[in-house]
Amino acid sequence: MIAKTSLLLALCATTAALAPGKRVAVVGASGNVGKLVALRLCAQYDVRGVVRSAERCRSFLPDVELVEVDLRAPGDALESALAGAAGLVICTGTTAFPTKAWSETGRDGVAAPVLKALVDAGFDKTAAIADLTAQGYNTPQTVDEAGTLRILEAWAAAAGAARERLVLLSSVGVRRRGEMPYPILNACGVLDAKAAAEDAIAADAAAGGYAYTIVRPSQLFGGPYDNNVYLGTLFQLDKDADTREVLLGRGDVTMNDDPQLGTLRSTLAEVI
Repeated sequence: MIAKTSLLLALCATTAALAPGKRVAVVGASGNVGKLVALRLCAQYDVRGVVRSAERCRSFLPDVELVEVDLRAPGDALESALAGAAGLVICTGTTAFPTKAWSETGRDGVAAPVLKALVDAGFDKTAAIADLTAQGYNTPQTVDEAGTLRILEAWAAAAGAARERLVLLSSVGVRRRGEMPYPILNACGVLDAKAAAEDAIAADAAAGGYAYTIVRPSQLFGGPYDNNVYLGTLFQLDKDADTREVLLGRGDVTMNDDPQLGTLRSTLAEVI
């Protein structure tokens, strides 16, 4: 059967394929998409997974070298992890709204600190999020914006002229933040942060002479299910599908008006 069509959006710069056997670093390899990307790439490349916790994905990635790095921590651990990487895939990210993913561990509740920040800021949402960011919570500004900038700086220092290709996992709506329904998704600044990351990559690629691709999927669903607590995937909607169509577009465009369309994580990993 052909199940409902998957939607995938991509913005591509100059294309360039890496030679098999070269080192590719996957930052965020313990995440739901990152682990699939690392698994797929390790069949052809020397993959190094940069993760916050190796324990969370070691059984899923037995053939991938895993290096634990906290992107928020000072020091040169990230630079060491990216040493010799000709390719870089950035699969880091956080939730658009406050969830456990915003906590330091990614597993703790944040209701109390979020409420306190709102009260302290006089219920100014922007100021409250800025306060949470300053405190080190995994807000979009911490992860998508500042985190990406740190990754770029570390990759430049670690690989220099050996940098060949970068792929960033971004989001649909980044360039249409003023169009409905994206202002809702961007209520806590996730699309603003991703846009800043995209702009930083474009500028860095131009200066560094490497190729890049920015992938902008719609809502993600499907496995793996061992690290997935979001409503869009709890029903495991991909398990009834033998085949799925994939729609690809360039830029930030809507490929289909069906509101139920989403992007399978497994499909996204294949495209990346």
